[in-house]
Amino acid sequence: MTQFLPANLLALFAPREPLPYIAPPVPKHSNESCTLSGIGQFVHMFEDPEETPVPQKAPSRAEKKEAKRKAKEEIQKQKIEEEIDAWDPHNDPNATGDAFKTVFVSRINFDTREEKLRREFEKFGYIRKIHMVKDAVTDKPKGYAFIEYESEKDMRAAFKHGDGMKIDNRRVVVDIERGRTVKNWKPRRFGGGLGGTRIGPPDMNMTHSGRVDPRQYQEKLARAQRARERELNLNGEAEERERSRSRGAEDRERDRSERRSSRERRSSRERSREKPREDDRSERRRDDDRRRDDRDRGDRRRDRDDDRRRDRRDRDRDRDRDRRDRDRDRDRDRRDRDRDRGDRDRDRDRGDRDRDRDRDRDRDRDRDRDMKKDVEEDRKPKDEVMDENYNNEIPA
Repeated sequence: MTQFLPANLLALFAPREPLPYIAPPVPKHSNESCTLSGIGQFVHMFEDPEETPVPQKAPSRAEKKEAKRKAKEEIQKQKIEEEIDAWDPHNDPNATGDAFKTVFVSRINFDTREEKLRREFEKFGYIRKIHMVKDAVTDKPKGYAFIEYESEKDMRAAFKHGDGMKIDNRRVVVDIERGRTVKNWKPRRFGGGLGGTRIGPPDMNMTHSGRVDPRQYQEKLARAQRARERELNLNGEAEERERSRSRGAEDRERDRSERRSSRERRSSRERSREKPREDDRSERRRDDDRRRDDRDRGDRRRDRDDDRRRDRRDRDRDRDRDRRDRDRDRDRDRRDRDRDRGDRDRDRDRGDRDRDRDRDRDRDRDRDRDMKKDVEEDRKPKDEVMDENYNNEIPA
């Protein structure tokens, strides 16, 4: 049929040109010229066991976290040291007035105005100036202020009786101005201060209000530090125990498989000769495996019981610590309420004493007036007295 097709269609069925022949490449190294030899000539190139470095233990997750925290603390400490070198409270343009007549008031409600603060602290004495510290960018109060009095006596009264006073449903802290009066003093932002509310994590911070002596929270700080170290050690020990347990399980499984394979090989050789003996031996081997499994199971159970007892002891210790903190806060609040009740009782007694004094004064004044009137009547002549009595008796 194709012979009847036109030339242009026959060209489509024409065969292609044959592929050119290419000889195969000659291998550089043939198997015939390759000779096998031992490794004795390369032994001098091996590493000396004495020069082999000790394998380094990889840090755990808790250790990495602790290292990162310490690095951040170092960076923050260096930054604070640079700021301390540049800080000079005596040349501060905002710190004016007599430092020994100035009190520092902190933890002020952000909605409290200067007029309210003046009304609350004017009862201790005449106030010369109040400086409420505000943010330089947003012009919002930062929650603390400096109050300068006319006399040092008024400042001492405010320092003694103003601490813990509630203003706008918030207890304030009153202290002296320590920046210009105490040598080597550092403010809170440089790691100083006397407060204990922002010294670290929540388990380290103090939760009650009022002035705080640093010796009061040293015990809590040390206890929190010991708890963190104990947690770090427990995490490291748990990871090490888990690694050793998994490694021990793998080793035991490998030994068990090797022993099983060796027993199978040995049993296959001796099966034809000593059938009863082989049965006894296999029974003993099964007993040994069973005892070994029981011993491993007992070890795992003891480890689990130890972990459970340790966790229970830590929970009991944390519960006792929280209970002591709650009792301490409750006692402090009770003392504050008793102090407020005592202030109200003293004010009530003072009012009663003032009322009795006014009543006695009025009674003495009336008695003096009556005595004066009697004396004047005694001094008048008898005729004038009779005339006055007669005039009084005559009706108008």
